[in-house]
Amino acid sequence: MDKKKISRKELLKGTDEFMTLSEKAALFVSEHSKVFKAGVTALAAALLIYLGVTSYTHYIDKKGQTAYNKAYHEVMNSLTQTPEKRDLKKAEELFKEVIKDYGFSKVSLLASPQLAYLQFQEKKYDEAISFYNAFLKENPPAEYRDMARLAIAACHEEKGDFAKAIEILQGVTSAPSSLFREEAMLSLARLYKLANQNEKAKETLEKFVETFQNSPFFPLAKAYLAELS
Repeated sequence: MDKKKISRKELLKGTDEFMTLSEKAALFVSEHSKVFKAGVTALAAALLIYLGVTSYTHYIDKKGQTAYNKAYHEVMNSLTQTPEKRDLKKAEELFKEVIKDYGFSKVSLLASPQLAYLQFQEKKYDEAISFYNAFLKENPPAEYRDMARLAIAACHEEKGDFAKAIEILQGVTSAPSSLFREEAMLSLARLYKLANQNEKAKETLEKFVETFQNSPFFPLAKAYLAELS
């Protein structure tokens, strides 16, 4: 009786001791050539897309950095002028171009706080707050978030809204890990004093002196505390 013919698929599933692993793999690829070809094609396409996106991102980053540098250079030139001759409008427009034209570049994240700073210089505090908030929405690193909050508190202080400035600074000082906790506590004590809340100002300074004995601001805190006492 003729032996039953064994298919290649069955042979692959068998345990023939004379068939090596590489031979089985070659046979499997042969049996599934269409699938493998499709997979290779898909991988090649994915790699092309990845390389294209990476190249485009590098291009955008480079162009964005160039635009940012141009805007920042304009700011530096303006700040060397006397206040009556200073014109920050060109720098503002250049930073806005960075956000508009190179929003996907890494450096675009820095354009909003720069614009906020320029608005602050021109005493446009609401506009400055808006740009700082736009910066915060981008979820920057913690230290930059605290810097932005300090700046927003300064804007509210300039507007005369001490209560809002105090609320923001309380948020910064309540975070033990904040890198700007010392500066925030001193500013908070000063604002308490401006708001005629001398007891809270004293409590804040006492806590500062107790907590930050090695701080470079320690003598300043002691001096403030002496005034209140």
